[in-house]
Parts: sequence; C-alpha cells; structure tokens
Amino acid sequence: MSAETTTAAPHGQKSGAAAGAVPPAPPTRKIPWYVRLRRDRSLILMTLPAVILLAVFAYVPMAGNVVAWQDYSPYVGILDSPFVGWWNFERLFANEAFWHAVGNTLLITGFQLVFFFPVPIALALLLNSVMTPRIRTAIQSIVYLPHFFSWVIVVTIFQQMFGGAGFVAQRLAEQGHSGFDLMTDPDTFLLLITAQSVWKDAGWGIIIFLAALSTVDPALYEASVMDGANRWRRMWHITLPAMRATIILLLILRLGDALTVGFEQLILQRGAVGSDASEVIDTYVYYQGVVNGDWSFAAAAGLLKGVVSLVLVLGANKLAHLFGEAGVYQKA
Repeated sequence: MSAETTTAAPHGQKSGAAAGAVPPAPPTRKIPWYVRLRRDRSLILMTLPAVILLAVFAYVPMAGNVVAWQDYSPYVGILDSPFVGWWNFERLFANEAFWHAVGNTLLITGFQLVFFFPVPIALALLLNSVMTPRIRTAIQSIVYLPHFFSWVIVVTIFQQMFGGAGFVAQRLAEQGHSGFDLMTDPDTFLLLITAQSVWKDAGWGIIIFLAALSTVDPALYEASVMDGANRWRRMWHITLPAMRATIILLLILRLGDALTVGFEQLILQRGAVGSDASEVIDTYVYYQGVVNGDWSFAAAAGLLKGVVSLVLVLGANKLAHLFGEAGVYQKA
C-alpha cells in the first residue's frame, strides 16, 4: 500500500495559489482636523493674506447683487430700496441695446479666439526652435515688453502710427494719397483692437507655453531623430502633445472670460468709432449704471453676464474631462 507524502508549508505561510497573493494594505487612519491645522500652520499663515484680500474684494461684494431685484438708489441704501422682483431682468431682455452689446461681445470674442489665441502658441513654437539661448531670451524679452504698457499708452502708440495725422497717413500723403485714418473707421475696428491685443499680450502668453515645453525630455527629440522623424513630425508628435494640457486649460479660462473683453481698451476708443462698433456688455453696464444712474438695471446685466460665464467654465471643464484632460479642476 503506497503512502502519499505531502510537504508541509512553513508556519505562518499559505500553500498553493494563496502563497503569492499580495496582502491587503492596512486601512488608512483619518487625521483629525486639529492635527492637520497644527501640521500645516506655516502654509496657512502664508496664504491667509491672499485669502482675506480675495474674500474682502471678491466674495463680500457679491452680497451687493441683491440690488438687481430692487429699485436701488444710493441715497436711501440697499435696506430701504424697494423690492421689484424680476422687473429689471424683464427690462434687460426687452432692451435692444443690450442685445446689440451682447452681439458685439460675442463677435469680438469669437474673432480674437480664432486670430489671437493661437498667436502665443505659434510664437512659442518658433522660439523653441531657436537653438541659441541668448537669442531666444533677447527675442522673448522684446516681444513681451508691451505687456507692461497700459492701454492708454498702447492706444496712443497706435494713434501715432495709424491715426489721421500719424506716421502712415503722412507717408501716404507724401505719395498723393489722403484720408487714411484707421483709428476712426468702424468697419476696421475689430481688426484694430485685435491687432492691439496681439501686440500687447501675445508675448506674455509665450511664457506659459515655453514653461510647458521646458518639461519635454530632450531624449524624446533625439530618439525621434534617430527614427527619421523630420521637424514637422517632431512638432506634431512631441511638442504639441506636451502643450495640449496647457492649451486646453487656457482655452477653458478664455471661454469663461468670453463675455469680458477689454473694457479699458474699448472705452478709450469709443468716442472715435461710435457705440455701434465698440459697445460691449462691460461698457453697456458702465454707461447704464455709473453714467445714467440706473444701478439696478446695470446690476442685472452684470449678474446675468457672471452666471453665463460660470456656466461656460463648468461646461468647458466637463468637456475637457470627457477628452481625458484635467481642465481647471477635477474631483479627487
């Protein structure tokens, strides 16, 4: 009679398939809030001034939006102003001038989204192709210098160049041409403000995209060259994917800011081209509220603009999540 022999597993170990199983991770213990507060007190103290400034100048003034449902007068105050319900919003939706301002705002935003937003990306790609760091730094410094100019200076420079008595008009007058004044032409005003925005802010946007490109491993370019990839292939398969997250993030922020175009830039040139070409939501709110004194009507317009902007940010961020990007924020 044959006997079957078995090898006993050492003490504390399981035999068979269970021997290679990974032991479960120990449960994590939630750290109490007062322990975390004591641990992170230095970081909290560093951010506290910024949080206070944000609360005082951004969140506390939100309570003033209640005047959109009142017939507000600054002489009697918010508490004593009569409540009128949705009357200001009804007036707003029935106002043709408001919808004209909305149309101008969307037109300017859409035009600049197509012809201004890609410019910093293209400039960053061009600068990234410059191999000499000294030349790259010099070009970058010259290009983003106009960002530090105020809109008053920018409009003045364009007036000296393209105004009726500007440099271009004088050169054309010497050749027998007259009547050139780009600064007062409503038909070309959209091109004018886009050119001003490109000249002033495109260079500053380069910094963000160059920072994204600095994270690319140079070994990827070297490997692609060894595989026979030309310059365009390297840009399409390495450079642009490295910039994709940054491009989507800035695009979401731009969509959230779609109803806010350059208030100072437009109000400085409003008298030259007229309100038909330059009136946007921000200038409309300013003239209705501050100039004409219809505070509640202007508050309703500003509140509606803020709500639509919030919806655009949330929608664009959700769309970024669907494409696998982090967006502005994501759930932990």
